[in-house]
Amino acid sequence: MTGLGHQGVFDSFVGIDWSGAKGVRHRGIAVALAEAGDGAPRLVSPPSPAGWARGEVADFLETLPGRVLAGFDFSFAPPYVARGAYLPGLETADDGPGFWRHVDALSDDADYGAAGFMAGAARPHFWMGAADGRKADYLHWRVCELAFNAGGGGKASTLFDCVGAAQVAKASLAGMRVLHRLRSGFAIWPFDPPGPRTVVEIYGRAMLRHAGGRGLKLRDVEALNAALAALESSPLIAPGPLNDNQTDALVTAAALRRLSPDAHWWAPNGLTAEVARTEGWTFGIG
Repeated sequence: MTGLGHQGVFDSFVGIDWSGAKGVRHRGIAVALAEAGDGAPRLVSPPSPAGWARGEVADFLETLPGRVLAGFDFSFAPPYVARGAYLPGLETADDGPGFWRHVDALSDDADYGAAGFMAGAARPHFWMGAADGRKADYLHWRVCELAFNAGGGGKASTLFDCVGAAQVAKASLAGMRVLHRLRSGFAIWPFDPPGPRTVVEIYGRAMLRHAGGRGLKLRDVEALNAALAALESSPLIAPGPLNDNQTDALVTAAALRRLSPDAHWWAPNGLTAEVARTEGWTFGIG
């Protein structure tokens, strides 16, 4: 962690609101960039009016110069510690990067999608509706999610629940394929020690709480700028209305800039060596 407790470690801070939807382009993905200092973050326009492809987000990060800290809003690994395996009964891996390789090898969906993996041998582990039995039997959480819940953050979603707007399974598994790609040029914290080009997991609700709110979605520029001010950022002069994917990304970029100089967030309470190797951690929790 040496050197991460002072200003100036990173040149750019990228907040990414993610999507696991089928297809190649995704209007649910939003990318925001903040530069070192206190200037307002800005939205990065996707290469196509139809939205970002997941692979294009990876392209953007890989070509961004200098020292980069990027945050993705999805779970970087399934729960492991409580059950001693990611998918008990299936041979997968015993660390996060190994699990990413496993998902990537068993997925042939377009644009890093992972529906094929979820429909294959791993299918019995995911709750996709009443036909699968009791939902409660599928609800397993990581150590960091339990810490967030215990701290009054609300009920974090579990990766194995695939139903409803709050589900994170499809986005997370697709994201793991992108992490497998990005790891050749980025440290993926905390599976890797942080470096000059680092990717972290974030949770939009947690970042909004760091901005002084209750974690509720922001849907207008006035509320966004109040959150940015709490993160010591200049206000955004928005060219038009913003959706909550965009405001989440903007707040995340500013929050990463604000929190990253504090060594505590790189060594939060509860982040043991086993948790770091298997489950990872959500930056800004703990």
